[in-house]
Amino acid sequence: MTRVLFATSEVYPLVKTGGLADVSASLPEALCRLGYDVNILLPGYPSAMAAASRTGTSPLAQFSIDGFNVTLVESRLPGTAVTIWLVDCPQLFGREGNPYQNDQGEDWPDNAQRFKLFAEVGARIAMGQAGLAWCPEIVHCNDWQSALLPVFLQAYPERPGTVFTIHNLAYQGLFPQTTFAALGLPETLWRYDQLEFHGQLSFIKGGLVFSDRITTVSPGYAEEIQTPELGYGLDGLLRYRRPQLSGILNGIDTRTWNPEDDQYLDRHYGRDHLKNKRLCQTALLQTMGLAANGAALLGFIGRLVEQKGLDWLLSVMPPLLERGCQFAILGSGEARFEAPLKELARKWPAHVSLKIGYDEALAHRITAGCDLFLMPSRFEPCGLNQMYSLRYGTIPVVHAVGGLRDTVFDPADTGIDHANGFCFKSPDPVSFLEAVERALDCHKNRKAWRRLQENGMAGDYSWTQSAVHYGELYQGILAERQTPIKT
Repeated sequence: MTRVLFATSEVYPLVKTGGLADVSASLPEALCRLGYDVNILLPGYPSAMAAASRTGTSPLAQFSIDGFNVTLVESRLPGTAVTIWLVDCPQLFGREGNPYQNDQGEDWPDNAQRFKLFAEVGARIAMGQAGLAWCPEIVHCNDWQSALLPVFLQAYPERPGTVFTIHNLAYQGLFPQTTFAALGLPETLWRYDQLEFHGQLSFIKGGLVFSDRITTVSPGYAEEIQTPELGYGLDGLLRYRRPQLSGILNGIDTRTWNPEDDQYLDRHYGRDHLKNKRLCQTALLQTMGLAANGAALLGFIGRLVEQKGLDWLLSVMPPLLERGCQFAILGSGEARFEAPLKELARKWPAHVSLKIGYDEALAHRITAGCDLFLMPSRFEPCGLNQMYSLRYGTIPVVHAVGGLRDTVFDPADTGIDHANGFCFKSPDPVSFLEAVERALDCHKNRKAWRRLQENGMAGDYSWTQSAVHYGELYQGILAERQTPIKT
């Protein structure tokens, strides 16, 4: 049974700001079902410590790093048999709210120290220096917050194999050179081919340079990050490491996201019995204060930021509202996008309902109750909402980038028998609007619409195949290294 340490800064339902949390909950559990021995390593945020305490906790080890006292606490990921280890260091992680920012949306000034310590704890566990009876054969790191872990391990010839997964290359963990010095990192790491990046310390380069394998969350995104447009200055390094780079499409939790027994829905439905989907829409309209007038209902769930195409969404909403469409929107983000959405909701109260923030129950109800789900993202490493909507018979309209183009297939490209949604390829609001209008025209054709729904709902969006691919990756690393692993 291969032992895997899965290091991440978010795990649903303990802490979540985005899709990383969903992946970090679902993938380890899927690997465990395949016979892997996976332990999750997570910072001990207050929300995580509180949730874990309800499941039951026990202290495993205590030690000091950089003058900070650390307790490693063991628990179980709620609702699963997966072991989770929490890095309990109140001075660094004992802060309510967002794990990376304060209430004003500003990064915590000691983020570099916080996640350097997190990585050092992971390295101690990996090298059998934490006083535990368990030692991993593979260390799987995720995004910049755990990217120093492979850096700390590279000095040990007998180290475990390492995998680094990029969930979003736009977030790199960049800090001034003075931070590099303050962290006490070896001066030999301050090189352009290691942690230095245009005069700054780059955490993510640690994962990209020193890991045995690099993965990202869709085949499409794996190609895109090797281009100047989406490589964020790291495309050259990623092209250099292309032989070690692969894209493995994320899955979704098909037990939580299942229209046939979704706990958040009053009525349930499936591919061969769609009648109750209309009743889910009726309930959603009532919940969100929208008129029940038979108009097409368009949904959006996500961060209200430029990456998610909010400016394009704002551009297409007025003509679509004039056409009679309704909108159910859930999300939060930048004021420059929140304000005009609020104004549209004020001006069109029977047609636009906006909920600022995040509400898990409402997210499920929007996914089930809408006719179309909009994802005009400028780039999207994988995307989960399009897979949720496909599973719920809600037709996605997406920008054909990253994981969106890997999962949504337009009838104009494949024919109606193999299609499940609508795509636009040009990065502009005109193309977005044209795709939505094609979808609305198709909505009038009951037979064609039902075919799209059935195609989408028949897809396999589970983690099973993705977990198999990760397992093959792990075994390939171990076969290459052929290094005795400490037990």
